[in-house]
Amino acid sequence: MATITAVETHDIRFPTSRELHGSDAMNPDPDYSAAYVVLRTDEGPDGHGFTFTIGRGNDLCVAAIQAHAPLVVGLDVDAMAADLGGFARRLVGDSQLRWLGPEKGVLHLAAGAIVNAAFDLVAKRAGLPVWRLLAEMSPEQIVDLVDWRYLSDALTREEALRLLRDAAPGRRDRTERLLAHGYPAYTTTPGWLGYSDERLVQLARAAVAEGFTQIKLKVGADLADDLRRLRLAREAVGPDVRIAVDANQRWDVAEAVAWMRELAPFDPYWIEEPTSPDDVLGHAAIRAAVRPIRVATGEHAQNRVVVKQFLAAGAVDVVQLDACRVAGVTENVAILLLAAKFGVPVCPHAGGVGLCEVVQHLAMFDYVAVSGSLTGRAIEYVDHLHEHFADPVQVRAGHYRVPLRAGIGAQLREETLRDFAYPHGAAWVDPDPRPAPAGPEAGAAR
Repeated sequence: MATITAVETHDIRFPTSRELHGSDAMNPDPDYSAAYVVLRTDEGPDGHGFTFTIGRGNDLCVAAIQAHAPLVVGLDVDAMAADLGGFARRLVGDSQLRWLGPEKGVLHLAAGAIVNAAFDLVAKRAGLPVWRLLAEMSPEQIVDLVDWRYLSDALTREEALRLLRDAAPGRRDRTERLLAHGYPAYTTTPGWLGYSDERLVQLARAAVAEGFTQIKLKVGADLADDLRRLRLAREAVGPDVRIAVDANQRWDVAEAVAWMRELAPFDPYWIEEPTSPDDVLGHAAIRAAVRPIRVATGEHAQNRVVVKQFLAAGAVDVVQLDACRVAGVTENVAILLLAAKFGVPVCPHAGGVGLCEVVQHLAMFDYVAVSGSLTGRAIEYVDHLHEHFADPVQVRAGHYRVPLRAGIGAQLREETLRDFAYPHGAAWVDPDPRPAPAGPEAGAAR
């Protein structure tokens, strides 16, 4: 009988602010970071997960992960594997911790890191990547992963079962197509707000040469700068490549509408997070005012209930779930089912550190077993920090290649855990260590 013997945490930070990788209108100096957790077992393998922050947030997230440890240590791994939905619900529903939420904030991020680590552990024991572990579940097993509280006014368990059963006959064909061709990607690598115009143009042209048909630019700090940068990007990529823009929650509603009308001549594909990620009515108003520009949001949605409200209110054209923002795989399965019910495409948020590695599993599962569609869909890709992972994401010709290694892809290399541990790792002790490249200079899309 395998047992979880420890919940081990690590504060891992990368000094990406030195080169302005990840910079945007709301976050000018991010240090991409992972509040990292390992579920140690007495028999092996171990399960690895994390939640993403941009620096000092790690202090809180690591402490929150440790606060959940008494709920996890001592659990029988086989029993957990047989009821992953129940495991997640017990973790999120702990009465003393839940009072501080519920189902939001730092505690929810911590729960997501542990839930993802549990799926990594179970998938490794099964010898399967997580996307395939999920895609080979029966419709009944999939719906049992979901916490159906607060959802039944928009989607019932029975409706989800019908949706999954309808998709089941095509699973084999879609799996074969996925293995042959991969999953579409778009790239944000050219678009960080702190990059020079010359760097923007060079990286935008490189993205098109590498096979990407969509890029994304950060906007929202200065309208004149945005107009100039969007014009340069459009000239660099031509009329047929989509350019999405992302305001990172910078604007009020009226400001968002006015700003996007100024940018409209450059044919932006979507405006991402134009206002507060909690403002369903604000997004609905912006969506009505800026059509045909799409409205995309979701990476900062606190839980499945918020996503339900966006969909039910007709406030969003593109759902951007985040693998590490809500309570991990189980809650993201609920979000995928909601999006499928409302017919809204999911384009997952990635980039950061490790988000590409993890979220690809959710998108591929969605295609094979839930939505059955690639129309209007792509996973975000940023060429940062992949070399630090045991199973780094592979992107070729503008497509994610399907991960075949067992697990969820979250496992960091041992030398990375050593060198980027905060505050005593070499990357933080040495004022200019550069022990590993952290951006596009590390190499082209793989």
